[in-house]
Amino acid sequence: MSGHRATVPAALAVLALYGSLLASLAWVVEPAMLGALLGSGRVWFSLRLSLYAATVATALALLLAVPAAYALSRHRFRGRQLVEAMLEFPLIVSPAALGAILLIFFSQPLGLWLQEHVTRVVFTATGVVLAQFVTILGVAVRMLKVAFDQVPVELETVARSLGAEPRHVFRTVTLPLARRGLVAAGVLAWAKALGEFGATLMVAGTMALRTETLPIAIHLRLASADVEGTVALILLLVGLGLGALALARLLLREPDHA
Repeated sequence: MSGHRATVPAALAVLALYGSLLASLAWVVEPAMLGALLGSGRVWFSLRLSLYAATVATALALLLAVPAAYALSRHRFRGRQLVEAMLEFPLIVSPAALGAILLIFFSQPLGLWLQEHVTRVVFTATGVVLAQFVTILGVAVRMLKVAFDQVPVELETVARSLGAEPRHVFRTVTLPLARRGLVAAGVLAWAKALGEFGATLMVAGTMALRTETLPIAIHLRLASADVEGTVALILLLVGLGLGALALARLLLREPDHA
């Protein structure tokens, strides 16, 4: 009982802290402002770009993160510890610094060649996707590795002993058992990409109707002292993020047994 009394207030304190911050927004914005906001073409562009970029960046991150996480979970290879250390790179380096690194890379010969012969990145929507991809990749790999670590290796071994190919084992045994971790990693990576600001600002800039995501739009409105518009956009961004998390919880909920 003593442990219950000591720990539950701490959990409620966390709720009170973030809840009070969100509740304070209601004192600033009015429902009419939210309606006017959703009627703005510029806001709709920012919303569409944010959803598109976050979705593409998350899909690309998962395409690389799934095999990378499985390799880190199941295999011992030269450079493995270095790979695991580099997963923390986006967390150690601030998003703005990460964006500056990307900007510097694309000012070097290789980066310039890629921009001239493959695709333009700096100050484009592609730059938005790339900034988000680089920001969330390490987190996605780390979360997926934990998910694969929780899948018993013995089940894969049994499947192989019955004649199943490694790829077939991965698709039919490993991925289904790691489904919850995969969904959680995807949703959290998407939510993080949706709210990414620093790296996007450095790489893609703040061009209206071109590279203006919701976080960038929030920054621009606050810079112009439009507090109500800022709060309305914050509520829109928070609503999208919380909605994604609620959907993930619904998908991951254990079915009720009769």
